[in-house]
Amino acid sequence: MALVLATQAPGEPEIFASVQGEGPSAGMPVTFVRLSRCNLACEWCDTAYTWHFEGDNRPHRDGETFERKANQVTLEVEEVAERVRALGQDRIVLTGGEPLLQASALAELLALLPDHSVEVETNGTTTAPTRLDIRIDQFNVSPKLSHSGNPADLALIPERLDFYATDPRAFFKFVIATPEDVEEVLALHERYHFKPGHVFLMPEGTESETLREREKWLAELCVEHGFRLSDRLHIHLFGDTRGT
Repeated sequence: MALVLATQAPGEPEIFASVQGEGPSAGMPVTFVRLSRCNLACEWCDTAYTWHFEGDNRPHRDGETFERKANQVTLEVEEVAERVRALGQDRIVLTGGEPLLQASALAELLALLPDHSVEVETNGTTTAPTRLDIRIDQFNVSPKLSHSGNPADLALIPERLDFYATDPRAFFKFVIATPEDVEEVLALHERYHFKPGHVFLMPEGTESETLREREKWLAELCVEHGFRLSDRLHIHLFGDTRGT
């Protein structure tokens, strides 16, 4: 069985060791496995090369589309597992794109890596089948608010959010561009009763200056409403680059 991965360079899969930059595991050393393809289309997505291919007319603020052949590579799960083991970390972050679109192959991959703990970064529109779910230690769920440009009926599916809201492994990370976005988070929090300490607000941005400016007012809103603040450490350390 094979996985379709994003690339760091043409033909080179985006599998790399770094520190987790966001959410509850920020600062932890991990191996990232970035998969290609997504079922949503966020206008501000910073990994549009995983889905915004030539011929895709869904809007993105950069207006750039990517050649599929240069930005996708298919590898057998055995080779992916070998690359993960070679990087020497004991924690994996499965990210994308939307990794759960390739759930069957991911289950095969994790069966080959039984000693690794596993985080999945997901937009929360789908869930893992049992054979994959039993191998996941943490879900980093990032539901998309209206400023993402995704219709709510596609991005905020009640039964999916109900599922994650009751799972103690799930943390919620909301991308925030303006203070008004927090009102949407509050409405979702009231409806789904997210667990205390499991909601992060993270500034949208791909430059340190933008992140710092937004964090000034976002920190105050976190204090006011009891949410946690997530930075984007990788942006400060490496900039908006692949494989970091």
